[in-house]
Formats: sequence, C-alpha cells, structure tokens
Amino acid sequence: MGGETVVAVGAESVGKSTLVGALTGGAPKSGNVGGTTTAAERYEGNGLTVVDTPGVVLSGDLDSAGETLDALDEADAVLLVVSAPDLDDQLARLLPLVAGRRGAVAVTFWDKVGDEAAGREALAELEEETGVPFVPVDARELDDPALATDGGAPCGELRTALSNPTELPGGVRTRIGWGIEPPERVFERPIAGPLVALALLLLPAALAVAFANTAAGWLDPVVEAAFAPAVAAAEGLPSPLAAVLAGRFGLLSMGPFLLVWAGPTVVLFAFVLGAYTASGLANRVTLALHPLTRRVGLTGRDLVRVVMGFGCNVPAVTNTRGCSACTRCTTISAISFGAACSYQLPATLAVFAAAGMPWLVGPYLLVLAVSTLAYVRLIAPAAARHAEPLSDRAFLQWPTRRGLWREARGTLSSFARTAMPVFVAITLVASALDHGGVLERVGSALEPAMALFGLPGEAAVLVVFSSVRKDGIALFAAEGVAASLTPVEVLTAVYLAGVLLPCLVTALTVAREVSARFVAGMLARQAAAACAFAAAIAHGGALLLDLL
Repeated sequence: MGGETVVAVGAESVGKSTLVGALTGGAPKSGNVGGTTTAAERYEGNGLTVVDTPGVVLSGDLDSAGETLDALDEADAVLLVVSAPDLDDQLARLLPLVAGRRGAVAVTFWDKVGDEAAGREALAELEEETGVPFVPVDARELDDPALATDGGAPCGELRTALSNPTELPGGVRTRIGWGIEPPERVFERPIAGPLVALALLLLPAALAVAFANTAAGWLDPVVEAAFAPAVAAAEGLPSPLAAVLAGRFGLLSMGPFLLVWAGPTVVLFAFVLGAYTASGLANRVTLALHPLTRRVGLTGRDLVRVVMGFGCNVPAVTNTRGCSACTRCTTISAISFGAACSYQLPATLAVFAAAGMPWLVGPYLLVLAVSTLAYVRLIAPAAARHAEPLSDRAFLQWPTRRGLWREARGTLSSFARTAMPVFVAITLVASALDHGGVLERVGSALEPAMALFGLPGEAAVLVVFSSVRKDGIALFAAEGVAASLTPVEVLTAVYLAGVLLPCLVTALTVAREVSARFVAGMLARQAAAACAFAAAIAHGGALLLDLL
C-alpha cells in the first residue's frame, strides 16, 4: 500500500490493538489509557497508516461508537476485527456500522477454534458469500517478538487483502454457529462472583496502601537527603523565587512527595490494572459487578474506571470516552469525588501515620466508598439505572510481558505527559498564591465554617490548600495539626480536604473532555455533597464515640 489510511474497527477485548501494532511494527502516536483505547490512535509503519479506534461496546448503546464512526470518514480501507468465538454475533452487530466501506476482516482468537479445518471451511463460505477476505489470527501470539518483527503470516495476508479492499456488506446469511463460550468460572456464581470481583477491584488500592508505606519507609530519607542541599540553597534566594522553589508548596519542597509517594503508586496501579485488562480479568470483574452498580447509575465498566482514578485521575477521566452517553458524566463525577489519586491517598496515609492512627485507613476507605456511591445515586439520571445487562465475556489467560507493557504504558504516559507538567504549573501558581497571602486570607475567612465539621479554625487554610493540590493534605501532618486532633476529627479533616473539590489537574482535564460549563456544575454539586457528608461524619462519629 502507498500511504493509505486503514481504520481498525472492533469490539472491546478482541486483540485489535495488538494486531494493529503487529501490522505496522510501530507504537501509537498517543498512548492508550488503562488498557482500553479511548481515543483514535495512529500507528505508522510497513507502508501502512492504521487508525486504532475505541472498542465498540456491543451490549451497550451505540453512542460509544461515535468516535469510531468519525474515524471512518478518513479511511481508505477498513480492517474489521472480530473474535472467532463470537463471530456470528459480532458480524451481525458491526457490519452495519461499516457497510459500503471497502476493507477486510481479521478473525482473532483463532486458537480457540478446536477444529481448524472446519473453521477454515466456514471462513471460505463467508468469503464466497461476501467476496471479502476473512483472515484468521491469534492476536495473542503476535506479542511474540519474533512474530511481531516481521508481522507473521496473518499480517502478510491482511496487508495483501487491504491493498485491494473489497466492499463490506451490511450483514451475512451464513451462520457459523461455533458458539465457543469462555468457561464458567466463579464470576458467574450469583453470590461468590460479585464478592470475588469486588475483592479484586479493591486489591489495587490495598496494594497501593501497603506498597506506598513500604516504599516510603526506605525512599523518604534517601530522597529528602538528596533534595536537602537544593532546598537550603533555594531558601537563600530572593523572596518570590524562594517561595516558588522552597516554600511549603514549592517545587523542591513537594518534589520528594512526588517521588516517594505518588510515583510508586501510579506505577503499581498501571501494572496491576494492566494485568487485569491483558488477562481478560477486568472484563469478568465488570460483568460480575454490573448488576449491582447499575442500581446506583454506573455500569460495571464505569466502576473500573473509577478505581483506575486511584492511580491517576487524568487517564481515568480520559478513559470515560468509551462510556455510554447516559453514564459518562456520572462516571466523571464519581472519579472527581471518590477516586483518591496517587497524590491524595499517599498524603492521607502520611497524615494518619503522623497522628499515630494508621488504622484510620480502613474507616477512611469505607466512608469514601459509601459516600461516593450515595453521591452517584443522587446525581445519576434515571436512564443510567436501567442499563442493559453486559454479555461480552472475554477469555481468561495469562498476559504476556509485551501485552502487559502495552496496557500499562498508556497510564504511565498520561501521568508523565499530562499530570506531571500540570503538577509543576500548579506548584508555581499555588506557591505564588501562598506567598502573596491569598490562600491564607481565604482560609481565615472560612475558619468559622470549620465549626460545622467540629474542626479547629486552623484547619480551614489547610482544606483550602488541599483543594488546590491534593498532596496539600500532607500539610495536616507537616503543620502538626493532626497530632492535636481526635480520630473523628482527623477522619473528618482528611475526608473534607480530599473530596471538597477535585484538584486543578482533574478539573482542567474534565473541562477539556466535556466543557467548562459542566465543570462549574460539577464543582458546585461536589462541594455541597462533600460538606453534607463531612458534617455527617463529624457529628455521627462524635455521637458514636459518646455511645461507646
């Protein structure tokens, strides 16, 4: 082919991104996020330009196919990617989307077809009916470096087919009827399935808590010692520059926190959730939890995106592009409210440790989860609570190293390219506001309001700091405030500071993804809900202690 553009279209979890990478021998121009392609990505190589589109959610509404359909407008050819076990169903659902376009069909998970001879004969029937090439592929094997280097025989067949594309029909009469289903496992059991799925969904957060504390134990003194000379030198600079570099929100002052707490947490989440996706486990978790989560207005897939936000809110928000039209904004609000990111969660752990109350992490996560679900239930549209059941089950299999890296790379790339630069920008802005006394004056004005939450007046300025940057929660420990508070007050303070408003990085990302108007409404709703829940924690906790 001579520079033509091919658009790859397929359902979720059919090996589309792996196949596109093998066809071109390249990496995407913009990394995918959290294992699911959330924006059309361009791969170039081997004489091909292939646009990898978001997976179409077959069991949901077709609003999720919007970006895919937009990408088709620039296509010279279409590569339709379907799974062998679900060939009949996926052809019936996807062919109408690409009818009249010219292209070829790749049939993945070919290793799941027990009788290959019969399978080849069935594909020959489809080719005879449609005139379209059907090329069988085991996309998983394409993670083998030797195959990925030269594309392997299937990729050669596909390149040949795409060089002379055939018009795709709107449907087929031939029914293969393989009906290969992933084997029944614990996730299909009515009680054990959701419990196991929930435990797996919470596992990354639990690992992050353990890993962050362990990593901080040996990293903190090393990093602090490395930064100490630079901080000392910056403190001797002229006042504005000294504040920006070495003030309590300074770049050098907060830099160790990024390296000691946030960085390890993001890396852990990226690889754990990447393993979930590459193995098909994420798909099974979403299916098991969907009957429960849709009662509050989220699908099972949406809940996985919220948990992804515990690593970093930015890729989690971006990943919502694949959500249904009626749940996307609700999912974004849930991420903004309840996904304690890699800055917020480690800072909270640091405060609990400084107060001598590390056991508060359990009650904190419980309160955060319950209040987030309650908040979502209040703001979700009625249509979201009646979403269709999900049925597109993926096979469970061990992820390859290349597959795991491909899934994790997007989250790490988004953190490095989006979250970290904004971290630096916010450091500069927050330091300037702090140096000018703006944040202090705002905090002082809000001191009387702290009585509503049973908190001392000095907590107000720290809550304001934390609303600008979530790692500002750590100042409750640095300022010595936490050590003077009761357990209920510590819990109330970090909860209010964490959920009152999203950090500026998240707010800016949401504005770019949806609109500034949506962000304004989201901020107002979130602040009102956070104040109500924080007051309930403060007064309910105090009442409980009195009863005990």
